[in-house]
Amino acid sequence: MGMRLRTITATVLAAAFAVFGAGTATAEENRPPLPVGKTFLDGLAHELGNPNGNALGTNDWDCTPSEEHPDPVVLVHGTVLNRQDNWSYLGPLLANEGYCVFALTYGNHADLPWPLNAVGGLLPMEESAQQLSDFVDEVLAATGAEKVDLVGHSQGTLMPVWYVRFLGGNEKVDDYISLGPVYEGSHAFLIAASFEAFGHLGVRQDMENLVHALGCGACPQVLAGSDWIRTIQEAGVYADEVTYTNIMTRYEEIVLPYTSGYREAPNARNIVLQDHCANDFVEHAGIVNDPNAAWFVLDALDPGGAGPLECVFVPPITGWSPEPVVTPVTEETSGA
Repeated sequence: MGMRLRTITATVLAAAFAVFGAGTATAEENRPPLPVGKTFLDGLAHELGNPNGNALGTNDWDCTPSEEHPDPVVLVHGTVLNRQDNWSYLGPLLANEGYCVFALTYGNHADLPWPLNAVGGLLPMEESAQQLSDFVDEVLAATGAEKVDLVGHSQGTLMPVWYVRFLGGNEKVDDYISLGPVYEGSHAFLIAASFEAFGHLGVRQDMENLVHALGCGACPQVLAGSDWIRTIQEAGVYADEVTYTNIMTRYEEIVLPYTSGYREAPNARNIVLQDHCANDFVEHAGIVNDPNAAWFVLDALDPGGAGPLECVFVPPITGWSPEPVVTPVTEETSGA
C-alpha cells in the first residue's frame, strides 16, 4: 500500500511539474515582442516623448548574451542623430531576435540643454571614436563578452574606422555592418566640390575651421577629399581581424556616389539592395527602417539564421516595416 501511495504521489508530482513547468516555458516563449518603429519618424517621436532616452530593446545593462548570439550588438548612429531616434526599428528588432543590443549617442555637445545635446555626430570623428572605444569597453565589461558586433548608419559607418584601425578596435570587433557606408567620402550637394575649390584658393582649412567653430567638426571630415578620408584610406579602411558587410542603395542622396561604401576584400561582402530586391526604393534616411536591409543585417550577424529573404516593397524617404506589435513601454522593455 505504501509503495502504491508513493507511486501515485510521484506520478501526481511529475504531472504537476510537467504542467506548471510547461506553462512557464510557454509563457516565456510567447512573450509579446517589442514594437518596432515603422518609419524614421517613429524615432523622432520617441525622442520627443522621452528626451535623451534609449531606443526600445537597447541598453539593458543586465543582458547576458546567449550561446546563439554571444556578441553584443552596438548600434552607431549617423550625423545629427542619436542613440534613440536612429534605432527605433533595428533596436527592438534585434532585441526580439535574442541579441543584447546597445547604442550610444556620440559626438554631441553634452553641455548644451535638450534638444541641442541630443544632436549627435557633430564633434571631430577622432573624438567620437574615443567615445565609441570607451562605450565598447563598458559593454564588454557588463556582458562578459569577448567581442562586439557593430551596426552603423551613415557617419556611423565611417567614424568607427578610426576606432578599429587606430584605437585597438580590431581586437574587440567581430562583425562590422554598415548601412549607407561612406568610406570614400561623400560628393553630395556639390559640398565636396566647393571645399575642393576652397583648397585651390588656399582657404580650405580656414573654411573647415569655420564649420568646426560653428559646431560640426565632423561635417567637413566626411567629404570626399578631406584629410580625414585620405588618412583612413592610406592606413586601409579594413582590419584583417574583422568581417565587413556593406549594405547600399542605388537611391542614395547623401552618400554620393552610392558606391562610396563598396570596397572589396576577402573579409568583406558588398550588397546593393536593388540587386536582390528590385521593389526596394529606399534612400539614405529610410535604410535603417528597411526590412530588406534588416534581413541582410541579421544574415551578417548569424549567417544562415535569418531564414529566406522575402523582398517587400519599400518606398523612398520614409522606409517601411510591418505594423508594430503594441506592448506597454516600461523601464524593463525600454532598457532605461
